Amino acid sequence: MAQTQEMKPLTASPSEALVGEARIPGDKSMSHRALLLSALAIGEAGIDGLLEGEDVLRTAAALRACGVAIERADSGRWQVEGRGVGGLSEPEQVLDLGNSGTGVRLLMGVLACQPIRIFLTGDASLNRRPMRRVSDPLSRMGVTFALRGEQFLPGLMEGPERLLPITYEMPVASAQVKSAVLLAGLAAPGSTGVIETQPTRDHSERLLAHLGAKVVADAGDGSQEVRIEGEQELTAKDLTVMADPSSAAFPAVAAALLPGSAVTMKGVSTNPLRCGLYHCLEEMGAEVVLTNEREQSGEPVADLSIAGGRLHGIEVPANRAPSMIDEYPILAVAAAAAEGRSIMRGLGELRVKESDRLQAVADGLEANGVAVAIDGDDLIVDGCGGRVPGGGRAATHMDHRIAMSFLVMGLAAERPVTVDDASFIDTSFPGFAELMRTLGAKLS
Repeated sequence: MAQTQEMKPLTASPSEALVGEARIPGDKSMSHRALLLSALAIGEAGIDGLLEGEDVLRTAAALRACGVAIERADSGRWQVEGRGVGGLSEPEQVLDLGNSGTGVRLLMGVLACQPIRIFLTGDASLNRRPMRRVSDPLSRMGVTFALRGEQFLPGLMEGPERLLPITYEMPVASAQVKSAVLLAGLAAPGSTGVIETQPTRDHSERLLAHLGAKVVADAGDGSQEVRIEGEQELTAKDLTVMADPSSAAFPAVAAALLPGSAVTMKGVSTNPLRCGLYHCLEEMGAEVVLTNEREQSGEPVADLSIAGGRLHGIEVPANRAPSMIDEYPILAVAAAAAEGRSIMRGLGELRVKESDRLQAVADGLEANGVAVAIDGDDLIVDGCGGRVPGGGRAATHMDHRIAMSFLVMGLAAERPVTVDDASFIDTSFPGFAELMRTLGAKLS
């Protein structure tokens, strides 16, 4: 169903140093998985730190519609009463996942475990994103799909009485596809595997193992195979969701661009497959410090501190993309203010995110006086060696990360930068504007 909410422009004005502690919301990827896997587990789980953005709330609502008891206590803790693998009920209504690509694709893996019929849809943005990359492997396992144009929502899926185990070689690096296949594999006999040529986020594997599943990852010659043993049950456990490194990226880059800044964010995920942006910032000359490193619900976390300073351009190899695919828009903003040229290679996946992020980033940079070019799947940015000219308006295309990226640009520009619609920021970072203001950012 198309979303018709009123557009809400927001303007970022040139700001001085940002200082303070930023409380980053729970990781979006982990929040979806915590709800979905707790729903498939046996027993009751308490979840602390869950991201309460629109995307995750849609996943919770979809699970409730399938018979899962999910409640939020006044303390902020979420309680999920698991129904076991294959224990979900056929919903009486269409499941609307809003803007959430992660939510719908992982949910398809969960729903494949049930011999029920489900109608799925989303907002105008989600209904333009390709679903065939998930429906293809799940179809091989016996799930029936009827998608618009054979790959888009709205669509229908129906799980079989008995799933088939498969070994699926992924044509495109995608943690969402890998997770959907592994989640479906919980209900299939024998062993189900996924072969990936580039390692992608392993949150699903970590959480599955944390809840008792038998998951094995074997690295081969230039590839990795992840296998899960089927027909097993998960044991519910209390979980704490780490702070989202993709959300932390926005105050982190803002601090890195503004001299004199010192911003600390506690309990941020340091999963090696999520830290690509922070490696880039270090290579560009930013001061990135990790303290109090520890493990939390099967995931590595630490307190992250960023200090401001001058940055220089770098070349980012294509093989880093899976560890930071969501962070390229904000990295492009950092590159715009850096000294010299930055080249980011292998960004084809950005074309099928909430928007065509590759083009949206280039358009927004150009509108604010930054020299930029797209060469195939590469983004080339000629940095300004300090504050960018600014003064432009960036089209967000219903994309939360585009909106936040260009608001950060406005803080480090010579003139204010306006984004045409900031309403979608709440899908991943509720309270973003208020948090940035507490650090000293000028947003109005």
